[in-house]
Amino acid sequence: MKYVLDTHTHTISSGHAYNSLNEMMASAADKGLSLLAITDHAPDIPGAACECYFDNAQVIDREYYYEKYGKKTRLLFGVELNILKGGKLDLEDHTIKSLDIAIASMHPVCIEPGTLEENTHDYIEVLKNPYVHIIGHPDDGNYPIDRKKLVLAAREYGKILELNNHSLSPNSPRRNALENDLEMLKLCKEYNQPIVVGSDAHVESRIGNHAEAYKLLESLDFPEELVINTSVDKLMAYLKK
Repeated sequence: MKYVLDTHTHTISSGHAYNSLNEMMASAADKGLSLLAITDHAPDIPGAACECYFDNAQVIDREYYYEKYGKKTRLLFGVELNILKGGKLDLEDHTIKSLDIAIASMHPVCIEPGTLEENTHDYIEVLKNPYVHIIGHPDDGNYPIDRKKLVLAAREYGKILELNNHSLSPNSPRRNALENDLEMLKLCKEYNQPIVVGSDAHVESRIGNHAEAYKLLESLDFPEELVINTSVDKLMAYLKK
């Protein structure tokens, strides 16, 4: 399975990442990616950029040409939003709408774990937001959820669920991620729900690192047509929805 894009990466503007936008784009080109999404953390993460950083995103070029590689690499400039209690988000809709791509995730510094019912409710409320495209790393066992309800809601609202490569790494703080991802992927396969693999790179060397996720997809014989990373056109069709 050939991956041509990475939808989840962070620059130094996220507060705890280590490379500039230009360094990230050059690394994506070096790795042969056709598209890179920069999804810096939204303001409720300590040290992250303020709302005006995202409001000003129209000044950023969306295509980078690298003579060394003889190709252009496309940029989607977006955000990784923080899901808050009740399914609220930490940016206003008008700002999210102005961006190219929006991931929404639960992070311990922004939301205390609720009950299974509360966490599931909050995810589904976010899925109803027309400007959110992807649910990020819904595999953290610290936030128990009804995964079948999540998959069915994503299908109903035309959204994408993320298989986060960092969640599957040995140093991941997300509890029981492998078991939770296995359950999610089996449900996605059953209900024909698309997924996207994100590296969650906070440093340029990890851009496009989907090795752990790829092994998991292979072990399940997961359908290639349900993996968004194989085609820029496939991703753009979902974003346009």
